[in-house]
Amino acid sequence: MHGAPNQNRRGSLYGMPRGKEENMYDIVIIGSGPAGLSASIYAKRAGLKAVTLEQSPMSGGQVLTTYEVDNYPGLPGINGFDLGMKFREHADKLGCEFKNAEVLAIRKINAEAQIKEPGAQLRAASIESRIEEEMKEKEEAGFVLETDNGPVRTKTVLAAMGATHAKLGIPGESDFTGKGVSYCATCDGAFFRGRVTAVIGGGDVAVEDAIFLARGCEKVYLIHRRDELRAAAILQKELMSLPNVEILWDTVAERIEGEGTVQKLAVKNVKTGREKALLVDGVFVAVGIIPSSHIMKGAADCDEKGYLIAGEDCVTSTPGIFAAGDIRTKKLRQIVTAAADGANAITSVLEYFTAG
Repeated sequence: MHGAPNQNRRGSLYGMPRGKEENMYDIVIIGSGPAGLSASIYAKRAGLKAVTLEQSPMSGGQVLTTYEVDNYPGLPGINGFDLGMKFREHADKLGCEFKNAEVLAIRKINAEAQIKEPGAQLRAASIESRIEEEMKEKEEAGFVLETDNGPVRTKTVLAAMGATHAKLGIPGESDFTGKGVSYCATCDGAFFRGRVTAVIGGGDVAVEDAIFLARGCEKVYLIHRRDELRAAAILQKELMSLPNVEILWDTVAERIEGEGTVQKLAVKNVKTGREKALLVDGVFVAVGIIPSSHIMKGAADCDEKGYLIAGEDCVTSTPGIFAAGDIRTKKLRQIVTAAADGANAITSVLEYFTAG
């Protein structure tokens, strides 16, 4: 669909009630990765009073650390950083509002406004007056987001904070983080040119990291706890063709050692129990992600892994709270699906406002 949405006679979009409070947003979008930026664009096009909050100094989310994106339609082989910048440039061109702030807590305001006084409907003089009453209640209800830059009031919230890198939890990992241990090969790989590195994991990210590192490193170990990789077939094929990559199957990392910087990675074969030490200069961890949903605990239902429970419509268990991107329950977590979530979420927000 192209063009701006129609306005009704009262000047509101889609018949949506417009709040009287100048400091009340229609929607606050938390996070400016692909899902958050897509939502920002769609919210602006829909005429919503919206702001996107981002605690990082730069928008884009995890896509910024991706060396090459080869599955985003129309932009084959684009660098992840460049794609993230294109998303933000699009939002800036439309005049989307952004604020640098970390959300510390979310609380509901005027909850009592959503509870009708007994007999209120019977006292309403007409259907029109009941509708006006319901619209007023929806205007007054909302949320306060407590941030490190002060409170932000909004009628709805879109959680699009994405996810963070999972840790191994082995001895030496935290001690050597930034001193040879990294969670982003595209960020730190250049420091290990001509040296020996190890990548831990077996999914797409781990294999992509190994391929990327192999272009500049003398040797790359790929350490995987199972006897087959989970990565896409096309990635596995490329990995297997690289002469300086060695895969250690059925193997787990036990500890990371060194003096000042990483010098050794102790690994163990889970089938034989045999341990050995790999002389490496860098260890890249790619064992999954953890949803950044801690501030949403109690605000909306999460599953056992911490993902906000929401379907393709991005609607959560709490009216007025929506979830998009890697933070929600979904089968596929890709840039293209995150961008789609942003659009779907704003559609659901508009439906929430117009529901009678």
